[in-house]
Amino acid sequence: MNLKELSSQLGLSQTTVSRALNGYPEVSESTRQRVMTAAEQFNYAPSTRAKGLATGKALAIGHVIPTTKSHEMVNPIFADFIAGAGEEYARQGYEMILSVLDNDDHEHKVYQSLKSRRAVDGVVVHAPKMDDARIPLLTDLDLPFVVHGRASGVKQPYSWLDVNNRSAFSRATDFLYDLGHRRIALLNGNEQMDFAMRRRRGFEDALAAKGLTPDPALMRSDEMTEDFGYAATRQMLAMDQPPTAILTSSMIIALGVRRAIEELGLKMGRDVSIITHDDRLSYLPNGGDVPVFTATRSSVRDAGRQLAAMLLQIIAEPDTSPMHTLLEAELTVGQSTGPAPS
Repeated sequence: MNLKELSSQLGLSQTTVSRALNGYPEVSESTRQRVMTAAEQFNYAPSTRAKGLATGKALAIGHVIPTTKSHEMVNPIFADFIAGAGEEYARQGYEMILSVLDNDDHEHKVYQSLKSRRAVDGVVVHAPKMDDARIPLLTDLDLPFVVHGRASGVKQPYSWLDVNNRSAFSRATDFLYDLGHRRIALLNGNEQMDFAMRRRRGFEDALAAKGLTPDPALMRSDEMTEDFGYAATRQMLAMDQPPTAILTSSMIIALGVRRAIEELGLKMGRDVSIITHDDRLSYLPNGGDVPVFTATRSSVRDAGRQLAAMLLQIIAEPDTSPMHTLLEAELTVGQSTGPAPS
C-alpha cells in the first residue's frame, strides 16, 4: 500500500497522513493515533523519499570515494567501516550514497553538487591527508561532516573520530625493544595520509626515547598491499644488517611479510618478529583463541558505527560543538613475536 491508498482509506489528505506519520505537532493526537493504527493494520511503511519530502531532509549520508592507485581508499578495510556505518544509518532511518571517482581532482565538485542538489544531509570524509582541503571546503559549504581520522595542519575546528595511531605504534616499538630487538623496520601506509605519518612519528619517538636513531633503509611506505609487504621484506632481509623485527601498518602487509620470511626458510617469531595493526576485519580474523600476529587492535567496524552516530547527532543538533573521539588500540600478543635472535 502506498501513501495515496492509505490516505484514501482514511478519508484524509496525503499531507495530513504524512505529517501524522512524521510527528508534526499541528496534527491532533486523535488523528495521529488513527493514522498510526491504520498504517500498522495495512502494513504501510513510508519510503525514505516520502519521509524526506515530509521532513525537508534527504535522509541520506554521502561517502565520496576516490579510486586512484595512490589513494589509501583502495583498500578492503573500507568495506568493514562501511558495514558498521550502514548499520547505524539503517537503525536511524538513513540511507547511504556512494560517489566513486576515477581520481580526486574533481572531488570538490562532487561535494558542491551534493550540497546544491540537497542529495545528502551530511558526508563522511575518508582518509584525510596532512593538510586536507576538503575540511575548509565542507565548512564553507555548511554541509555537516565528520572526518574518519584527523588532518594535521588544519587549524579550523571540525568533528573527527580517530585511532591513537601514534601511541599504538610507539607502544608496539617499545614491546619489540623489550624483546631485545634493535634493528626494527617499519612498513607503513602512504605517508601523505595523516594516519600513516602519525604511525611513523610514534615509531620514531619510541626509538629516540631508547637512544636509537631510525635507519631510513628500514622504513618504507606505499599502498597497504600484500605485494608491498612481500617485496619490501625480501629486499630488507637481503641487507648486510637485516631487521630482526618488522612493524607493519596493516594485516594485509603482514601477510606479505610472512610469505617472504617463509620463502627464505626462516620462522616467523623466531628469526624475524612481526607486529601489525589489526583492524579486526570480519573477513580476515587474526587467528582464533591465540592470535597469529602480535597486533595493535582496533575494530574498524565499531569505528564506522560510532562515527555514523556522531554525524547523525550533528545533523539533528546543528549547533553542536565539534565532537572528537580518540580510540585507543589494544596490544595483543600472538605467535609472530619472540626474543631477538642472538
